[in-house]
Formats: sequence, C-alpha cells, structure tokens
Amino acid sequence: QVQLVESGGGSVQAGGSLRLSCAASGYIVGSNAVAWFRQTPGKEREGVAAVYTDGSTTYYSDSVKGRFTISRDNAKNTVYLQMNSLKPEDTAMYYCACTAGPPGRRDYSSSWYKLARYGYWGRGTQVTVSS
Repeated sequence: QVQLVESGGGSVQAGGSLRLSCAASGYIVGSNAVAWFRQTPGKEREGVAAVYTDGSTTYYSDSVKGRFTISRDNAKNTVYLQMNSLKPEDTAMYYCACTAGPPGRRDYSSSWYKLARYGYWGRGTQVTVSS
C-alpha cells in the first residue's frame, strides 16, 4: 500500500519561500510519476507541478512557472516542491499524489494535471501567504 506524507507547509509573507516535502513508502522507487496539487475552499483541486518517474522531465502550471521547482530524490523516496516568490494567491492546501504505475511519457506530458491520473494521495499540508 502506497502512503504519501506531506510536510513543510506554514505561514509566510509575500515574497518569501517554503519547501514542501512528500515522503513516500510502499512503492518501487522510480516507478511512479509524482505531482503536487493545491486546493482552496470552494474551488477545484488544481495541478501545480509534476515530475516524471526518473526525474528527467518536469511540468508546471502557468501560475507557478518560474517560481516553483519540483524535484525528486529517489534514494530517499521523497519529492520536493521549492516555492519562491510566494504570493497571497498561492495560499491553499497542497497535496502530493503519485501514479499507480509508470505512465507513458507522451501521454503523461499532456495529462499530468488531471486528478484521475493519480491513484494515491497524501492528506495535504497548508500553505498560507500573507500580504
């Protein structure tokens, strides 16, 4: 059974930085693509960033491109989301998710932001950015 545990959330002022971590257990290292999503009350969960199985390819939503960096350390079974130049609109619950197996690269490139892509989810970590 795959388990994902997020950490690193907190409160920060606009312009500040946070690094989120997603520690995984129960799956074969390097076999799953991993993504970060975020959600605010009353809104749909949205894809923020994703990293392919071997870490060679990353994907970002337009709203965070250039400010956030996703990376993975397969030796530690951990995926990170470095968030810089944070804005109040980044305030949300952030969730880590991984696919149930290795996805095809081409297919994943066009669908990484879709919730249905992912079979496993963490419980989330709150990020609050004040102006």
